[in-house]
Amino acid sequence: MPSAIFTGREDNVNIDAIHQEGRELISFVIPCYQSEGSVGLVIDEIREVVAQRPHFAYQIIAVNDSSPDNLLDVIRREAKEDPAVTAIDLATNGGRHNALLCGCHFADGDYIVFIDDDQQCPTDRLWDLMEPVLTGQADVSIAKYPHKTQSRFKNFGSAVNDAVANWLLGKDKDLKFSNFSVMRRFVKDEIIKYQNPYPYLSGLMLRSTNRVVNVEMEERERAIGVGHYSFGKSFALWMNSFTAFSVKPLRMATTCGTIFAFLGVIMVFYTVIHKLLNPNVAIGYSSLMSVLLFIGGMLMFMLGLIGEYVGRIYISLNNSPQFVIREIYGKADAAPGNGDEHGQNTDHRRR
Repeated sequence: MPSAIFTGREDNVNIDAIHQEGRELISFVIPCYQSEGSVGLVIDEIREVVAQRPHFAYQIIAVNDSSPDNLLDVIRREAKEDPAVTAIDLATNGGRHNALLCGCHFADGDYIVFIDDDQQCPTDRLWDLMEPVLTGQADVSIAKYPHKTQSRFKNFGSAVNDAVANWLLGKDKDLKFSNFSVMRRFVKDEIIKYQNPYPYLSGLMLRSTNRVVNVEMEERERAIGVGHYSFGKSFALWMNSFTAFSVKPLRMATTCGTIFAFLGVIMVFYTVIHKLLNPNVAIGYSSLMSVLLFIGGMLMFMLGLIGEYVGRIYISLNNSPQFVIREIYGKADAAPGNGDEHGQNTDHRRR
């Protein structure tokens, strides 16, 4: 569950004043982790790109996902120098999607942009990315990279995750997800209604609208630092996509169980009839053990799958938070309240 419901307002980005001036607000949400050398450059480039079109204003929400380096000092300084920047310090590391969801609660723009902190997202192509949304052709626009700069292992993981999304979420096989995207405000408002501690933003987007398009562009090479998306984090994200938005895996387990039960009945009849017709036939020990091990493995897989669903239900019923905010720096346009309807409170010291 989110750590708080955000209700109040303060005067760093006056939305009404911006609209009265005939301008629109773009909220940039940046999940940050071990990027003290690059996140400031990303924020500077955002300012430069938005300045190209004076009828747009910007709001930047940088979320420190409990980074062990000096990242917090960097985004805190940005928030101090620029009233349009809000720095949020999370008490625990929840992963990219949880950090993005946290930032969404503070984003009050007409358009919300997800962008990474490592300069790999081509910020200079922002207006190309936003074009389908600005013209009303789409509600969500996502960058599509024909050639990704990540390792082969990560490319393989992305392909597997994409195939799962095609099957479970009914995603168009030609639609690709990436870390650089823009959505209309109503999509963000729908996304933040999600209360469970296992957010999968691609699934939430597809659940909110079917008007999602890709814009092709080239992904940049990483100039500073290294990637931090480990195998464990990738697998956890894959499990979120696999279990959070569909019961198809459970139906698959039911189907497999039915098929193997049917095959088992056939094998019983075959074995009995074969023995009656030819009493000298010896029943093979190895073949019998192979069948038992295979069926036993399938049963354990199905039980494990059901257990994964039950475990996630248990954790959700325990009101585990999606994120916990330690401190907020800068005057956030959407200020947190003292708690939410789930009775969760957190230490919100504003600086």
